[in-house]
Amino acid sequence: MDKCIVIDFETTGLSPGQDRAIEVAAVLVHNGKICDRFQTLMNPGRRVSPFIASYTGITNQMLKDAPSSSAAIKDLLSFIGSTPLVAHNASFDKRFLDYEIAQTGKSVEIQMACSLLVARRIYDSAPNFKLQTLVELHQLTVSGKFHRALADAEMTAGLWIKMREDIQEKYQMSDVTFDFMYTFGKTPKSKLHKILPLN
Repeated sequence: MDKCIVIDFETTGLSPGQDRAIEVAAVLVHNGKICDRFQTLMNPGRRVSPFIASYTGITNQMLKDAPSSSAAIKDLLSFIGSTPLVAHNASFDKRFLDYEIAQTGKSVEIQMACSLLVARRIYDSAPNFKLQTLVELHQLTVSGKFHRALADAEMTAGLWIKMREDIQEKYQMSDVTFDFMYTFGKTPKSKLHKILPLN
């Protein structure tokens, strides 16, 4: 089974540039297990609103002495290397990752799969596809407080491992690679039969 890194950002809001990242975490998944972890707060150079502080538990006091965004991103990229990424609602995390990388003067192309899109295609009975809902629905390990980067990354990793196992069993596949999961998440439900093995 190939490797991937599950990533999660906590931010001051929804719009990169107008908003900034305040925490990032990444967990390495290899052979169906979490093998390594990275986490850091990021000083956004601005104050965090009371709403975000309440939502994430990350306060201005905690960020005061945190590494700069550029230093945090440099360390993150060193951890990631060339390993492909996974995130829950990946379009959000990828926008912030791309923005924060750009602020360092670099441009890095990293493939990122979306666990939310994969979940939509295999869990028809889920009431919604929020991370907390899916973790509770499948009785996965709750790693810590939701809306903290490391806990969310670890729980997304648990969900990703579970989905790979479920796809492998449902479609009788000997192995489910990252590339297959990436394509599976991007393929409309009506066309999934085109990428699935013939049984």
